[in-house]
Amino acid sequence: MNKTTLIIIIVFIILMALIFVLSLVIKNNKKKRIINNIDRLNTEKNLIISSSLITELDKAEKLANNKKLASDVESWKKRFEDIEKKDMPMLTDELVEAETLCVDKNYEQAQNTLLNIEKDIFHVKAKSIKLLGEIKDLTESEYRNREAITKLKSTYREVVFKYNKNKNDYTGVNSPIELQFENIDKLFSAFEVAVQNKNYEEYGKIVKALDDMINNISIVVEEAPTILLISNMILPKKMKDIENIANRMKREGYNIEYLNLEYNIEETNKKINEILDKLKVLNLQDSVFDLKTLVDYYEKIYTDFDNEKRGKREYERGIINVSERISKVSSIVKNLYSEIGNIKDTYDLSDEEILVVDEINKELISVKDSFKLINDRTLSKVMPYSKLNNECELVAVNLSKVEDKLEMTLKNLGSLKEDEARAREQLYEIKNIINNSKYKIKDYNLPIIPDKFYVELKEAYDAIGEINKEIEKKPISIKTLNLRVDTAQDLSLKLYQTASSTVKTAAMAEMAIVYGNRYRSSNKEVENGLIASEKAFNKGNYKESLEIVLNTLNIVEPGIHKKLLNKMES
Repeated sequence: MNKTTLIIIIVFIILMALIFVLSLVIKNNKKKRIINNIDRLNTEKNLIISSSLITELDKAEKLANNKKLASDVESWKKRFEDIEKKDMPMLTDELVEAETLCVDKNYEQAQNTLLNIEKDIFHVKAKSIKLLGEIKDLTESEYRNREAITKLKSTYREVVFKYNKNKNDYTGVNSPIELQFENIDKLFSAFEVAVQNKNYEEYGKIVKALDDMINNISIVVEEAPTILLISNMILPKKMKDIENIANRMKREGYNIEYLNLEYNIEETNKKINEILDKLKVLNLQDSVFDLKTLVDYYEKIYTDFDNEKRGKREYERGIINVSERISKVSSIVKNLYSEIGNIKDTYDLSDEEILVVDEINKELISVKDSFKLINDRTLSKVMPYSKLNNECELVAVNLSKVEDKLEMTLKNLGSLKEDEARAREQLYEIKNIINNSKYKIKDYNLPIIPDKFYVELKEAYDAIGEINKEIEKKPISIKTLNLRVDTAQDLSLKLYQTASSTVKTAAMAEMAIVYGNRYRSSNKEVENGLIASEKAFNKGNYKESLEIVLNTLNIVEPGIHKKLLNKMES
């Protein structure tokens, strides 16, 4: 056996030993954990039947001074015996079983058993706690209720003190409040009698009754002054004031019937009486809320009165404004109808342009009808001014639409005459442009006027003729007339541009020829170029003449074109 093999064997043995030791440690830890849980659960089990449970059960047995309490105690004893003689032995057996499984190293099953034991202990403990609570309801009844009585007495003293301090604030309900105080005092005395007689069953009933009565009387003492103040002073005063204002407004022509004041005041008085009747039996349910709602309602009535007064002012201003505007629009429409025939004979109007006047008139009639209805309602006084003002504003809005449409129509019809007048002015301007073009050509005394000028002159005169034809037509088509004017204007400007360009080109060519004469005798090539340029000039080819002379002069004087142009412009 070599050295390497020996080392491998030793390492293997060591690993196996470590695994064995680790396995033992794990098993011991698991066993230890299970044993600890068994001890813990055993302790919890032993605490289920506490000494306090036994003690309280003994106390309850001594306190059972009537058949019902005796019956309750017997029931508690039976439940205690079930826990003591059935549940506890069962838990003990289960713990023994878990311990046996642990000794047998059946750790997994032991762990499952412990889980079941923990659940069973929880259920048995809950039964024990519930039983103890029921028993204590009897054994601690006097102490617990005595503590509650002490707190109730303290609260009650504060309520009585507040009442006596402000007794005048409760006028009208002093008797029922003081009677309730007497009833509460009697209940306090009844509690003391029950304690003396060990009448445990009555403790809770008396405390509950006292709690309800003191809570109720506390609310009464707190809220009764507010209820009495609102019911006897604030609301009656507001109702009287509102009645006076309403009567005065009716005399001034306001229609406020829609507010139903008489009915609402009558219903308010009924509600006040109902609340006061309830207060006498110390019933305050919703009383403060109902009274504050009524106060808010009458406060809103003042706002409604102000709205009516403001509505009347705005309505009176609006009715005058609308009336004046309707009269003005009616007059314009009437005049428009009287002129529409002449306008139609003079200008070529479309059916839509004629019908729009009828539409405006129909809409105006509708506005007039609505306005008349408002006036009728005003005279009959069947509608409040606030609503009349809203309707008047609506009529004003519809009237504004009619006015806008009428204004647009008048603008469109008025533009026909403006377009005709403008066309005549532009015709005069076009003739001036043509005349200026002719003067410009003639003033320069050109040897030959180019054919292009005569062609464009004829086109311009023909366009003028077309304008005259359109102006003389009845009815005039403004659209066609504007088209003819634009065409003639374009042709006249084209003619003027041709005249200006021709004269400028001829003048520059002539200047260049004159300037080149200084080189004629000294340069044969320049002389020949000047002769060719003069021939083209005399034939009316001014552009060709200018190109020849500039190219010729450029031989002896480069850049002559810019020099001549600057000289001509200066």
